[in-house]
Amino acid sequence: MKHNPYKIVQMFEEEVAEYTGAPYAVSVDSCTNALFLCCKYLSIKEVTIPKRTYISVAQSIIHAGGRVLFEDLDWNGIYQLKPYPIFDSAKRLTSQMYIPNSYMCLSFHIKKHLKIGKGGMILSDNKDAVEWLKKVRYEGRKEVSYEMDDINLLGWNMYMTPVEAAQGLMLMQNLPKHNPDLVEVYPDLSKFSFFR
Repeated sequence: MKHNPYKIVQMFEEEVAEYTGAPYAVSVDSCTNALFLCCKYLSIKEVTIPKRTYISVAQSIIHAGGRVLFEDLDWNGIYQLKPYPIFDSAKRLTSQMYIPNSYMCLSFHIKKHLKIGKGGMILSDNKDAVEWLKKVRYEGRKEVSYEMDDINLLGWNMYMTPVEAAQGLMLMQNLPKHNPDLVEVYPDLSKFSFFR
């Protein structure tokens, strides 16, 4: 009998979904790739983000085929990739935080609330999107053994490993019910030559 090592990943996703109040959670290898996959799913065009944020957010938009516009916006913990229902939630992880009809992207970087070291998550209530996201994060594969699958969709190698998910499950046991938003000062991305 073969065991499915990705069952632990599903368990971690279920735990994060329950904690955040999201109907579904899709684990990936980083918040950057969570944002990228959401942008690809929604076929983004022009996206407005704060000019002071992490550089990979702007790069994810561009890699997904979009154009980045910057706005002078102070934000704390979370902001929207306007006009799309995608939220960079890398600095927020607290109970019942999910915003209905959205795609909220979490980070499990060592500087974040759930310090796995690497990893991210997409919170959503869109079942069709979740099915697509789960396949494309894993080279177009389903959550079954390789020999039992029929690949019919082009994907990326952006999945969370069972080891990272197991660590996340352990860390969830000590996560407080409510966490304050994390604060960090970022440089003005609009000043970099690439974005001019």
